[in-house]
Amino acid sequence: MNFAEAETLAARAEAVRELPEDVPSPCTSVCRMDRLSGFCEGCLRTIPEIADWSKMQDDARRGVWRAIELRARAGIWRVPETSGDHDA
Repeated sequence: MNFAEAETLAARAEAVRELPEDVPSPCTSVCRMDRLSGFCEGCLRTIPEIADWSKMQDDARRGVWRAIELRARAGIWRVPETSGDHDA
């Protein structure tokens, strides 16, 4: 995920949270978990959020969308580079 993708996801999260019902899934079909951040690289959800999604009521789903928005805007999906991560 890059900054533009994160901003797009945050804007989508903001819009979706206003829906009165039938809150859609944030899944973007990327479905890769970042081992360091613990977030899906496509939708910024955690494994428990993904696993529980189908059982959640709309209010809980809006809460997940709010968490996604905050994660995206805060940039916490970015794992800081360490000195060993640079290409030679």
